[in-house]
Amino acid sequence: MDRNPWLKWLPVMFGVVVMYGPMYVRLSNSVWQSEEYAHGPIVLAVCLWLLWKNRNALVDVPALPRIVSGSVVFAFGLFAFIVGRSLGITLLEVGSQIPVFAGLLLILIGWSAIRKLWVMLLFLLFLVPLPGFLLDTLTGSLKQQVSIIVEWILYHSGYPVARNGVILSIGQYQMEVANACSGLNSMYSLSAIGILYLYLMRHSSVTRNVVLVLSLWPIAFVANIFRVIALVLITYYFGDAAGQGFFHGFAGIALFSIAIAMLFGLDYVLGRAYPDRENIDARKVV
Repeated sequence: MDRNPWLKWLPVMFGVVVMYGPMYVRLSNSVWQSEEYAHGPIVLAVCLWLLWKNRNALVDVPALPRIVSGSVVFAFGLFAFIVGRSLGITLLEVGSQIPVFAGLLLILIGWSAIRKLWVMLLFLLFLVPLPGFLLDTLTGSLKQQVSIIVEWILYHSGYPVARNGVILSIGQYQMEVANACSGLNSMYSLSAIGILYLYLMRHSSVTRNVVLVLSLWPIAFVANIFRVIALVLITYYFGDAAGQGFFHGFAGIALFSIAIAMLFGLDYVLGRAYPDRENIDARKVV
């Protein structure tokens, strides 16, 4: 038996650092500086934590390597990495991590490692920047819907509000629903947190898990509606400086807090209808 089973992973870790270290340096100085992908460092930290938490899957499980399938997956990831790095396509370069890591796990250990680390591999998706055309399409559509709903709510609440495209006029002020207010960022971030939450909670009910996953984007969208309404009303009552100053950043924090509270509340309600198996067993014992 190998006295130090981690030795075989040293060249792998060295290769990963050489391949992806420069990429993360570039991300930290470029993409991660934007509001759209400010969650990148947090997602990376969660991925590293998940790897550390399940590190025993790399050495303590029986190795049943899948050389052929692992090599195919790894080769695909390596090809995507080379193309992405050489042509400056961040989408391919960052996305290549998933098949590269999955291929290495298959080659060195087998499917047992994939089953243990699938959440980490899934989380890597949240590091991949969306293509520009898709980002613009989603952002534009969401901004339009947010503007329509906010205008409708405020108008029927008695406020002097009007809309022209994504520009809201209230009183003497005009406000444009910017890209950051589309809700796409919160949808992306809440999806990551929601998946991590479900992983940690490990609910036994499939229905409960599916409903929670499907609710992530609607919850983020609704929370973003509250955020935009709050900013419009702050501007209306306290002026443009207040709406674009401290309260603008605070509204983002409040949005996320509201979304998390809604997620927890929905999970509590679903828990009444679809309790975890251990809770059902406990009731039977009582």
